[in-house]
Amino acid sequence: MALVTDEQVHKFHKDGFLVLEGMFSPEECEALKQEIVKVLQDMDVPPHCRTVFTTQHEEQLHAQGNADYFLTSGDKIRFFFEKGVFDATGDFLVPREKSVNKIGHALHAHVPLFRHVTHSAKVQEIAHRLGLVKPVIVQSMYIFKQPGIGGEVTPHQDATFLYTEPLGAITGFWIAVQEATEENGCLWFIPGSHRAGISRRMVRTTPGTFPLTQFVGEEQNYRDDEFVPAPVTKGSLVLIHGEVVHKSEMNNSANSRHAYSFHVMETKDTRWSPDNWLQPTSELPFPSLYT
Repeated sequence: MALVTDEQVHKFHKDGFLVLEGMFSPEECEALKQEIVKVLQDMDVPPHCRTVFTTQHEEQLHAQGNADYFLTSGDKIRFFFEKGVFDATGDFLVPREKSVNKIGHALHAHVPLFRHVTHSAKVQEIAHRLGLVKPVIVQSMYIFKQPGIGGEVTPHQDATFLYTEPLGAITGFWIAVQEATEENGCLWFIPGSHRAGISRRMVRTTPGTFPLTQFVGEEQNYRDDEFVPAPVTKGSLVLIHGEVVHKSEMNNSANSRHAYSFHVMETKDTRWSPDNWLQPTSELPFPSLYT
């Protein structure tokens, strides 16, 4: 039996996202969770690199795009933190393992278990069912959504940051390592919004100038009633079209909402923008999804 039916493929193309329940077993999810604990144990981040992750427009420019730590993370494992977890001297105000917003952006290359999951037979079969001919992995990240402090992710489109020519070549694979509910910050989508293009891009500026990145265009204003929630059980896989508008709310609950996410690009008849913040390197060219 196919992991994804023709009806589900049609729904993905219609809505711009698709929830596939039970794609990964509880044991597989626990293995990912335990592996990320090992990565956290090895975390050594200099105080000047303790970058706060945020999706607010102006704060993105200052806290992410202007930080070399972020711009050079595409082929490395680096750590991005929640607001308010450091004191004025850069020391942790909360336990280290509770401070991290996400770890990115090359877990798929450097941690064998994450590489195995990313290239797993089920992921490859789903990609084939979506019609991907020559997909490559452009980035990966483990998202924590910490209890009580896990920040909101404001409405956005992934192609704002991962731009291709033509559009339509980016697909996100979002694995619920833990249950995602409306209380702990599940994803919300505007169905069909992927058919309207994108409203802004994050681009690198001319080398040697400041800031290091800028936004071209503006994020549109979206009504709350346009969004539909996508709560999912542990082990679910959410497929995300690169242009669908989505968000998640702050986690005010006592439960974390761990997820492993990676993005693939269809390279057939597609050009990766040289203006994107993320660029392949000689150390890590974008690897093929199919092995």
